[in-house]
This record gives sequence, C-alpha cells and structure tokens, in this order.
Amino acid sequence: MNHPDQIAQALSIRPSQVTAVIELLDSGNTIPFISRYRKEATGSLDEEQVRTIEETIIRLRALDERRETIIASITAQEKLTPELHAALLAADTLTTLEDLYQPYKPKRRTRATIAREKGLEPLAALILAQPRSQKSLNELAQPYLTEAAPTAAEALAGAYDIVAETISDHAEVRQRVREKTLQFGMLTSQKIEGAVDEKSVYHLYYAYETRIDRLRPHQILAINRGEAEKILRVSVNITENDWLIPMRSIFRPDFRHSPLAEPLQLCMHDAAQRLLLPAIERDVRRSLTEKAEAHAIRVFADNLRGLLSQPPLGGHVVLAIDPGFRTGSKAAVIDATGKVLDTTTIYPHPPQKKWEESLKTLSMLIARHNITLIAIGNGTASRETEQLAAELTRQLTHVHYLIVNEAGASVYSASKLAREEMPDLDVTLRGAVSIGRRVQDPLAELVKIDPKAIGVGMYQHDVNQTALAASLDGVVESVVNRVGVDLNTASPALLTYVSGIGPKLAEKIVAHRDKNGRFPHRQAILKVNGLGSKAFEQSAGFLRIRDGVEPLDASAIHPESYGVATAVLQRAGLQPTTPPADREPALQRLRHQQPLETLAAELKTGVPTLLDIFEQLARPGRDPREDLPLPLLRSDVLSMDDLLPGMTLTGTVRNVIDFGAFIDIGVKQDGLLHRTQIPRDESLNVGDVLDVTILKVEKERNRISLGWPE
Repeated sequence: MNHPDQIAQALSIRPSQVTAVIELLDSGNTIPFISRYRKEATGSLDEEQVRTIEETIIRLRALDERRETIIASITAQEKLTPELHAALLAADTLTTLEDLYQPYKPKRRTRATIAREKGLEPLAALILAQPRSQKSLNELAQPYLTEAAPTAAEALAGAYDIVAETISDHAEVRQRVREKTLQFGMLTSQKIEGAVDEKSVYHLYYAYETRIDRLRPHQILAINRGEAEKILRVSVNITENDWLIPMRSIFRPDFRHSPLAEPLQLCMHDAAQRLLLPAIERDVRRSLTEKAEAHAIRVFADNLRGLLSQPPLGGHVVLAIDPGFRTGSKAAVIDATGKVLDTTTIYPHPPQKKWEESLKTLSMLIARHNITLIAIGNGTASRETEQLAAELTRQLTHVHYLIVNEAGASVYSASKLAREEMPDLDVTLRGAVSIGRRVQDPLAELVKIDPKAIGVGMYQHDVNQTALAASLDGVVESVVNRVGVDLNTASPALLTYVSGIGPKLAEKIVAHRDKNGRFPHRQAILKVNGLGSKAFEQSAGFLRIRDGVEPLDASAIHPESYGVATAVLQRAGLQPTTPPADREPALQRLRHQQPLETLAAELKTGVPTLLDIFEQLARPGRDPREDLPLPLLRSDVLSMDDLLPGMTLTGTVRNVIDFGAFIDIGVKQDGLLHRTQIPRDESLNVGDVLDVTILKVEKERNRISLGWPE
C-alpha cells in the first residue's frame, strides 16, 4: 500500500485528499494556509487532519529511509533473501523493521560472536535442527572440535551461546514476547532502601504492582521520574509461559527422539534471562514512555489552546498586581491599549504589613486613572492580595477583580523582548504589566513567552522536549492564524507565528513599520526587505489592516479572492464600504437566489471558498474568541471556611489533567473535579466557565473535591 492510501485508510478519507495535502506541504505551504485557503484541493480537510497527515508522512518517510539503510546493510553482508526482502518491504512499523534486522545488525563482540570465530556455528545449527540420534552429546560434538574449542564441553558451550543469541534475535519470537508482555506483563516499583523522598511525592509507588496494560499515562511518567531521581527501582516481569511458548512454537525441542532437546531447552532459558527479556523490558518501557509522553504533550497542547483562546477583556483600564511578600507587590496601571500609565510597589503583607497604606495607594490609582478592573497574578501571596482587592471592590462598586495565570511572567520579564518593550521599567514591574496585558488580550501577550513556560501541563519537564516544543508551537501557530493579526499593531512575537513569516521576517516587518509608518494595505508588506511572493501568499489572509484603503483587508478573505468577493458584493447590490450590519440581508438573498454550486461556477471559484467569503463579508475579521464565555469577574472573596458540601459555585477551569480538572472557585486552593465526576459526553478546556458543587472540603490538607451539579 502506498503512503496516501495508507494514510487515507487510517483517517477514513480519500487518497486524493491525502495526495493533495502532501503535494501542498512539499511545495512549502503551511498547515494554516492549506486548511484555510486550499479547501477545494483538500476536500475541506480541517487543520487537525492536515497536521496529522504531515506528521504521518514525516514518520513514514523516516521509516522508508531506515528501511533502505537496513536493506543496504543486509545486502552488503550477502544475506538478503527474497523472503527477507519481502518481509522488510512489508514492515509497517519501526519496531517490526528493527526486529527483522536484529540478527543482521552489526554487534559488539558477544559470546556468540566469539563462538562463531571458533567455527562452532555448524554445531549450533545441529542443535537447532534437533536430529534424531542414539548418540550422546559428546559424540555429536566430536566432529566440530577445533583448536579453539578442543573439548566437547567447550564446543557445546560455544554452540549454546550461538543458539541463545539466534533465539533471542528471531523477529517473530521478539514480536510475540513483546505483545505478551504489553498485554499480561506486570510492572513493579519499590522504594530504594535509604532513598530520600522528603515530601513523599512517590509514596503511592513504594511497593507498587500492576498489569502493564492498566497503567495510565500519569502513573508511567511519575514512576519514570521517581526512577530518574533514584527513589524507585522499577522492573517488568513476565511469566515463563509467556516467553517459553512463543520460543517453543518456532524452535521445537524433540524430547522424545533427540539428545539435543534438553540443550535447546537450556538455551531458551539462557536466551530469555540473559538476552531477550532485558531487551523486551527496555522495549516495553520505551513504548510505555512514548505513549505517556505523547498523551502528556497532547494534554498540554489542549490546555494551551484553551488558554490562548480565552476572549480578550477590552475597554478596561487595568490595575495589574504581581503579588509578593518580602519584596512587596508590584502594581502597574495599563490603559485599554496596553500602554503603561503608572507603576508602584505596595507592602500589604508580612513582614511590612502596610495594609491601610496599600489600600490608600491603590484607591488613589483607581481614582486617578479611572480603573475598572484589577488583575492579580496567581503566584505567591495571590489569595492574600485578593483580600486586598475584595476590600477595594466593596468600597468601589464599579471595580471588579480576577485572578490571572501568571506562569511565565518572570521568564518574559527578563527577556530581550521585554527589555525592548519596556526599557525604563524594572524587571519586577514588567511582570505586573504582563499580567495586566494578559487580561486585555491573552493571545497577544502569551505569544511572547516560550510555550513550555506556561504552566498548563503535566510532567512537561519529563517528556521529549523537541516533540513538546513542536506540538506547542503548532498550537500557538494554529490559534494565532485562526484569530488573525493586526499588521499595524502586532508585536514581533505575534507576527512570528503568522503563516509564512517566522522570527526574522517578523522583526523586519516591525522595523519597516517603525521607519515608514503603518501599512496602508496588505500589498504594502511586499516592500519589506526579504518578504517575497511566497511569504505574501502564505501570510496575507491572516493579516488584518483596520481602516485601510482596501476594506477587504480587514477580513480573512485572501487577496487572491478579492475579485470573487467584489463580484459577490456587486451581485448583492452592496459596496465594500457598506457597514457589516447592513450586509447580511442582501447576502442572504443572494445565497438563496440560485444553488451555491452554480454561483461558484459563475464566479470561477469553489463552493468552500465562496462560503468563507459570504461569512467574512457578513462579519469581516470576526474574532472567534468572541464566541467563548468571558472570564469571571469577582467583587468578593471566599475562604475555605465559607465552603459547605452541597454548595454550587461558578468557577473557571485552570488546568485539565489525566485524573480530572482543577477549577478556580474563588478560594485560595483550586478544587479538583475528578474525572469520575465529569459526564462522559463533556469535554473541558482551560478557560471554560462552569457551575460545580462542593462535595468535600479537607482544610487541613488544602483539598476541595468538586462534583458536577445535577
């Protein structure tokens, strides 16, 4: 089966769709561009499907490359038979390929290698053949004695080593034992004697045993970390039958007629204990880790998508506070455009305890700048600072507050970009500014931070960092292009993720804008040094120009379709300058005058593109984040003492993990909505606002158990 057919079958789509995507990718087109502006070619595959095709074709091509290397290696050894060649060509996974290659893979000098050098391979072949004979072992070994193995005992020992390695290297044996281990094997972990686990992080795994197929991803990663920190000793165990039966089905000891049956049985045990089972344990542990890491990366990516997709809270003058104890809480006032108006440091908490003075300072700032919203970072002293904000909001009823995820703010504060944006501000105050801007436009601010530094994952430091970075960058790219970017206000960090641009062009675009002023239309970006026609094609549809000379530049309509969009407006009796609110009735009438297929053919475009044009003409440049619930604004604070079982509260999803979701319900500690409490048909995302019921409050352990309201 060729690659397009193989991928199409796995995704339940047509091979022609896969072929189109592969050709577009190979031609240098980006995933956002393909999924948005090449729907006719791909059959309207969505971004996730296009990304899956890209990942799969990369994996399959790497597999092909490895296959060619293996075939070349075996050919050079003059051991490539037609049957082996066919098996190598049919291998559809890297594991299968490596199993087939195992007997031919160049090895360091093993016991079997040394025995072969002594000329004992024919004796090993005799043991594997299991001939019927009345002779004794010593008699059978006599013809194979050499100067290097002058006695029957030495010859047999060397032959046994060759047989053991042959059994261990056999592809089908390895495959079947691996499958049995993954299905029925047991993983055990024990605390290493004398190991220090100060916070008893791994206490669940001090004497732990479970079937491998029942392990959950977070358990695998926790056990791996405990092992890496030399707190746990981990092993994989498989019953004798699960490795002996696969061996006997291929290498059959003839106990009734051959004196070599018992030696073959001994070789099987040696092969298992010395060679095969350690290799299978490594394979199984690696397989478990890869799956657990892939799952953890997917969870992190989903959470990051939810965080980046949170709707902006525009129109507010924000008082942002980065809480702290000893060094004080840093405060910054930011206007509705993100400009810093004022900064200060207050000391409401121990050791200074200047509560009243801090209240007075913040009240003055609120009055001076007409502040309507207080944003508080969720780090150290956040809930104590929330008490301060709650007292202010009780006095000033027009002001509300909310808690903001501040992960990565310190990373951004010390970055080159932060220094360039706020050269006159101390690094600690930049963190407060970042917290405030995250409220005004989460996406525009969070793209300035390495996605790995945004703490919405699980075990993110334990997974493959290259794979994690690629996945998270893909999420940021996806969200940025789905939302669109204002070409005349976007930071280099935001422009970097626009389809076809990247960091170098982003810097050049901003430098050109700083030197020459705002871009009057999309075509003007072609004047940026180094930005050619391909980059323009890939990026133009995702760039927005508000109040420019071309009204369509404010929409997600690609310039290549401006002719079609203009024709649609003309047929609907509209002008490009007609306000969006006045367009919809006329556009609806046009859509229903004739079949869309007919209209698309007349306008020389495809139906998917035409539908997108109709949507954009009705609501040009619509921000998809507007469809999501706004963050919760609060005006008072709760403590754990206020919580009672049965209470229903509204909360915000802060993190989604394997065993549930952590919900901010307005107290110091986020509550856990365990996965068993979440209905099967519900899918939670970071930023979701929902009602939850208090099930249990364990104040001494700082735990709140939540349930799904009836």
